[in-house]
Amino acid sequence: MLIIGIAGGTGCGKTTVVNQIINELPDGEVGVISQDSYYNDLSHLSLEDRRKTNFDHPQSIDFNLLEEHLKLLKSGKSIQQPVYSFLECNRTEKTVLLSPSKVLIVEGILILTNSQIRKMLDIKIFVHADSDERLIRRLKRDVNERGWNLDETLEKYQSNIKPMHLQFIEPSKEYADIIIPNNKYNTVAVDMVRTIITEKLG
Repeated sequence: MLIIGIAGGTGCGKTTVVNQIINELPDGEVGVISQDSYYNDLSHLSLEDRRKTNFDHPQSIDFNLLEEHLKLLKSGKSIQQPVYSFLECNRTEKTVLLSPSKVLIVEGILILTNSQIRKMLDIKIFVHADSDERLIRRLKRDVNERGWNLDETLEKYQSNIKPMHLQFIEPSKEYADIIIPNNKYNTVAVDMVRTIITEKLG
């Protein structure tokens, strides 16, 4: 199994890059794990307190469970991937069965900040986008898809998202094998990734 990590700041276009890579490979050969599925279980907190949680800090992620799941998949075993609700700001009781595949993409803003996870990644990719562009995308997503209001999202951007990006996410770029500028569709970078994957799969 070839494990690819795709990181980058919030709203940088990681999902677009993930989909571009999937589209370049044969059906059924690629599995995807999202870091968002591995936010810590916050059932002991009220919804109000959960909404105040700093989800952009590495400590908000259950990296131990993610590492355990990656090891299981690598050894040929299936896992029950947690399902996360952005409205409830918590893991749900549901899980999704994920079986081993030839290629596994692990994507999330904090993927490259954890040394144990980095060791398990065969290819490390960082998607870079202009900070204004990322803010606009994040605002649209949080308001339209995740049920946050505009003021909440802007306040969270200034108090958590931007400081955490500068402290943890941007510095993790140094661990990347490939940096993809994603202000527009980047065919050269995606072609390069596809070539590397094809070569490694042999």
